[in-house]
Amino acid sequence: MAEGDGTGRAIMDTVSVERALDWQAMHAEQNGAPATARVIRGFVPLLPSSTSVGERMRGWPGLSLEDAMPLRLAGGFHNLHLSGDDRRLGPVYSGAIRDQVEVDRIVLAVTKDHDSRLSGWLDGPPQTNEAGRSAGIMAQLLWLSQRLGPRFELNELGASAGINTMLDRFFFELGGIEVGPADSPLRVVPEWRGVPPPRVPVEIVSITGCDLAPIDLTDPEQALRLKSYVWPEVIGRLERIDAAIELAEQQKPNVVRAEAANWLEQRLAAPQLSGVTRVLYHSIVWQYLPPESRMRIEAAMAAAGARATPERPLAWVTVETNRETFRHELRTRYWPGGEDWALLGEAHAHGAWIEWSGQ
Repeated sequence: MAEGDGTGRAIMDTVSVERALDWQAMHAEQNGAPATARVIRGFVPLLPSSTSVGERMRGWPGLSLEDAMPLRLAGGFHNLHLSGDDRRLGPVYSGAIRDQVEVDRIVLAVTKDHDSRLSGWLDGPPQTNEAGRSAGIMAQLLWLSQRLGPRFELNELGASAGINTMLDRFFFELGGIEVGPADSPLRVVPEWRGVPPPRVPVEIVSITGCDLAPIDLTDPEQALRLKSYVWPEVIGRLERIDAAIELAEQQKPNVVRAEAANWLEQRLAAPQLSGVTRVLYHSIVWQYLPPESRMRIEAAMAAAGARATPERPLAWVTVETNRETFRHELRTRYWPGGEDWALLGEAHAHGAWIEWSGQ
């Protein structure tokens, strides 16, 4: 696909650094984060600077949706603010300073003072672990429950801090359908568009996940890093992370350090309880997996699907980005009987709303 064209479409091919920064800033604006957009535009004057950040940006090997290079650096700036180690960005994040020339000056000054620290944030992709996306997962489990039965074994790829491997402890209200403990500190209530999902039971028998670099929510420093990738304007997301930390302190999520394809192959080879649907699920993860991992996962699921029976079904539940439209789609497939992908709806990138088309 071609680079962003001003309509919100994603950059999928390698483009100039300036073009990638402009697209990411535009995307932030369109998703309610104008201050973050100004900070990202402030990265452009860093390019000719003598900083190591500027040097790394100038020599970046490829810029696309998968790289998320601007968001890596944006996380570093937000971390400086959240940690209290540099307060100069406070008026920018609050909206008190909106003039781009002034924002550019602040971004350059902060970079010069924290060059080595900020450069380190370019080493890896952002780890975003958004509880709001679990609404799309739970809605699809309701849809599957109507077809395969209410009992599920859940397995999450790219679980990050494991927030969504605690979704069995969340409270959901999805189009008037309530699921989960009513007294949960983490409440997921998206704006619902369309008919409600099925009013059927969901029982999560077990839930586990994997990540290449899991984050421990009970470690304050690691939790702060996770928060740093959240756009500061989106207060609700930060509040959901605090609620997830509370749940993790009560009982840590079950997340193991592992490469996604290796882990999935092991999970699919493990014994499966009769009457329980084994589910692979993930949200905004697929774009970050190497192509070889994606191919192995697809092959492993196809092979396991061919072995699935009505007593031991298999399902694949996703909330992922459509690479053509940049819309976040809810897609499900299951075996036996539903091998083709079913598009059940679309969702806001951070779970603010769901547009449900599933029947």
